[in-house]
Amino acid sequence: MIRSMTGFGSATGEVDGTRFVVEVRAVNGKFYKSTLRLPDDLQPLEAEIDQAVSRRLGRGSVTVAVRVAAAPGAAAARVNAAVVAEYLRQLRDAVPPDMREQCRFDAAAVLALPGAVEGGSEDRVLEQGRGVLARLLEEACDRVIEMRRREGAALAAQLRGLAVEMAARLDRIERRAPEVVVAYRERLRQRVDALLAEVGAALRDEDLIREVAIYADRSDIAEEVIRLKGHLAQFEQVLSPADGRPAGRVLDFLSQEMLREANTIGSKSSDGEITREIVEVKGLIDRIKEQAQNVE
Repeated sequence: MIRSMTGFGSATGEVDGTRFVVEVRAVNGKFYKSTLRLPDDLQPLEAEIDQAVSRRLGRGSVTVAVRVAAAPGAAAARVNAAVVAEYLRQLRDAVPPDMREQCRFDAAAVLALPGAVEGGSEDRVLEQGRGVLARLLEEACDRVIEMRRREGAALAAQLRGLAVEMAARLDRIERRAPEVVVAYRERLRQRVDALLAEVGAALRDEDLIREVAIYADRSDIAEEVIRLKGHLAQFEQVLSPADGRPAGRVLDFLSQEMLREANTIGSKSSDGEITREIVEVKGLIDRIKEQAQNVE
């Protein structure tokens, strides 16, 4: 079954009091294109997240939003007392003994030294996120794909309906085509007989046959109708892919080929009835092209 390119999915998880929310939105797009909205703490995971989503959603404009809500107190960093004490001892030793009583140390400067503070919120969120986001992304993408499948089923029904109507019009064109040649032969005979009657001459059958043969060859649309019906048969196969691969690009290509055959039929035929039918066929192809833009 084909899939739409539109879908939405979300997933929520919690690790040590920190809540992660992942939302994935997908809309139409000729190729895969992603937009990631991540908290600053999770920016290092951008490439991993993009790769995980691209493996599941092969086509469309995809927006991934991740929100993080830490529990009260979870964001507090921990001071490494042993490291700070060692820094202070070294600093006191560096000060002359007679000046130690007056010496004061800047606490902020000491805490900024390497190793003085550990387990900050950024490191904690990054470590937690790396473990939980892979699972949440899979769940969110599963929901996007399920929505795409439901919409894809509706799209497939619409496309099949358009194809059935087109096939019916092609059948009418196919039945009408031989009648056009017969009608041309009769019109030509009547016109030439009327002109030759004025001069007392008569139309030879071989001359009539030659002119009708030339017209029939020039206006023959059988090959184009057969190819267009072949495209419709392949169209039905693409609507039910056995391997589940994205079918949108194939449908778009087939609709272009259909339109080319329809244009050729229209240019070859001078019959009003066939012209009306082919105009309707081209309208159906345009609707197919429009709907194919929504298919993954």
